[in-house]
This record gives sequence, structure tokens and C-alpha cells, in this order.
Amino acid sequence: MIKEIPLKRSFFSFASYFLVCTIALLFFGSCKGSRRVAKSSPEFIIIETAKSYRGTPYRYGGTTRSGIDCSALVYHSFAAAGVNLPRTSTEQSKLGKKVPLKKARPGDVLFFATGKKKKEVTHTGIVTEAQKKEVRFIHASTSLGVTEDYLGNSYWAKAFLFAKRLETK
Repeated sequence: MIKEIPLKRSFFSFASYFLVCTIALLFFGSCKGSRRVAKSSPEFIIIETAKSYRGTPYRYGGTTRSGIDCSALVYHSFAAAGVNLPRTSTEQSKLGKKVPLKKARPGDVLFFATGKKKKEVTHTGIVTEAQKKEVRFIHASTSLGVTEDYLGNSYWAKAFLFAKRLETK
């Protein structure tokens, strides 16, 4: 009489397969939809220059590392990449091409109305990261100095007016 031996599925091989697939999905899925800039691009220089100002206190009309306002941060960051911009956020907002927020990419400039007039540009920042549903930007905050925030933050989402892509070449 032949005795049948039941086949056992190897838990180890299933667990290994599951783990490898999960890691692959996390790795490749986290990159999908993310827009990055090459280190050799002007946008990289713009963003890195802006980030070098992190922690600099806010000063209305300030243009130095001892105190800076939002438009001066944008002005100096673009100047580092050889792009000459006007000094104020209102004048900066008149340049470039409007970009739908879902197509924003690092180096684009965001404009906000933080004052009483809901349509008047009073604040600006530079996109540092752009993913499908999340945009991160650096700016000079009156309360925190130069810092990064998410556009999804309710305060910034409410104040947001438009994004622009400025010529960097």
C-alpha cells in the first residue's frame, strides 16, 4: 500500500514573496507621481539657496541673513541661478507662466493673498517638493522665519492664489 504524503506549502517562501513584493511596491510607489529636479539644473540651485536661509528670521523689507522677507528670499534664490527678478512679490507675480497646481514642480513660485484683500498678492514661496496631492514650499514666515510648509495646511490652502513657472535659462 502506498502512503500519500500531504503536500505542505512553505510558509517561508510565501512570507518571503510577500515581503519582497511589499518592499518593491513601497519603493516604486513612493516615487510615482513625485517630481524631482536634477542637481545640475537651475531649479536645484534655486531650492538649495532658499534652503540655506532656513532659520533666518523674518524682517519686513529685509534682504540679508540677519532678516529677510518672502520676496527677498525668492529674489536671492533665483539670483543664485542667474535669474534677475523684481524685488517685491507683487512685481514677481507678473512674470512667468501660470501653472495648474497639479502640474507644479520644484522651483515653481507660489503666490498668496495673506492680507485683507483676498485677490491681492502679498506673499510668495518656492516649491521644494511636488507630489500628486502634496506640494511643499519654502518661504519667509512672519512668525517662524524661513521655513517649509505644506500647501495642504488650511491657512496656506485658503490664502493660495496661483503658481507660476519662471524662466530659468
